[in-house]
Amino acid sequence: MPRRVLVLLTLLVLAVHAWVLVGLPLGGGQDRGAPVRMAFHTRTVAPPPPPEPPAAPPPAEAAPAPAPTPPAAAAKPRPRPAPVRKPAPPAPAPSMPVAQEAPPMPPGEASATAEAPAADTTAMASAGTVVPEGAASETATAPEQAASAASSPASAAAASPTAAASSPTDSAQDSSAGVDIRPPGAGANTASTTPPPARLPDPVRLEFEVSGQAKKFNYRASAELLWRHDGARYEARQEIKAFLIGARSQTSTGQVTASGLQPERFGDKARSEQAAHFNFGQGRVTFSANTPQAAIGAGAQDRLSVFIQLGALLAAAPERYPDGTQITLTTVGARYADRWTFTVEGTEMLDLPRGTTPALKLQRLPRKEYDQKAELWLAPSLGFLPARIRITQSNGDFADLRLSANAPP
Repeated sequence: MPRRVLVLLTLLVLAVHAWVLVGLPLGGGQDRGAPVRMAFHTRTVAPPPPPEPPAAPPPAEAAPAPAPTPPAAAAKPRPRPAPVRKPAPPAPAPSMPVAQEAPPMPPGEASATAEAPAADTTAMASAGTVVPEGAASETATAPEQAASAASSPASAAAASPTAAASSPTDSAQDSSAGVDIRPPGAGANTASTTPPPARLPDPVRLEFEVSGQAKKFNYRASAELLWRHDGARYEARQEIKAFLIGARSQTSTGQVTASGLQPERFGDKARSEQAAHFNFGQGRVTFSANTPQAAIGAGAQDRLSVFIQLGALLAAAPERYPDGTQITLTTVGARYADRWTFTVEGTEMLDLPRGTTPALKLQRLPRKEYDQKAELWLAPSLGFLPARIRITQSNGDFADLRLSANAPP
């Protein structure tokens, strides 16, 4: 083939390719000169238009005569779920007055009640073992228990949660009774409406060394009992202090009568103070914690004055209380009243930090399965004031207060 023809064919092919690449039409007509989109040019392909939504089926009312329903229940539009409304925040419940709170729970559950750990702990302190009021840790629990125990030798005898073994409900039935003294082997006597004679000890300040155990934690603390009176009115204050734990105190104030102490106010303070107010004219005691009032009879005491009153009874007529005699009287804490019974067990020689001291031992009898054991030693040389108090819980925890010194108030 001649070279000229070959060149022409080559140019013709190149021209055709150029037209194709540029997108020019190969033929004439209306579209001559208009660019043509190339199918293989992905960058110029227009996206397909969105499919038209299917026409909604006519409403049920407009539907013609019932026709066999196709399995097209699927054809029916799905009902839209009802919008979920966020519930309105609940209105704050009215705070329940303390007066409506349930009474302190029995010993096994005493830790749940404010009374058991608070007032009872203090009581235990004086008697020997205390239960801290809601101590956060076991380490703090032991010393706090000791502190509350020491803070009231009087309460100590029955102060622990278990010590106050009898619940307010049980004690409410007889808390209005007077002092009941039963000689050894005697049957149940009728409580006397008039307390027996009493002789109060001279004013004094007593110091105690405290040792104990709470949940396997051994602790030591110091306690002090301040006793003062002028023949018409009296004041008793007991405080226990534990290193790094703080202090707990109990106070009792009132009148001095021929029958001994007649309390007017009892206070129990740790972080805050709760108090009981006596009204012997009405035979009632009221509580600052707004718990229900309690009935009381002649000779009723609080958890601190009870230890001093017991000594005053023994000092006035020791021959009236031979070994085995039981003394029962109403004892009031910061939240409720209960009946406590002590048994005279005889004289013992105590080896105390203060020195060897003879003392008459009394023990509080448990009324419930989980009641604590409370032991109290009253020293004749101190006017029958406590020389030692020991409280032992049903689980083995204990607090032991032993007299280390005595001095004028």
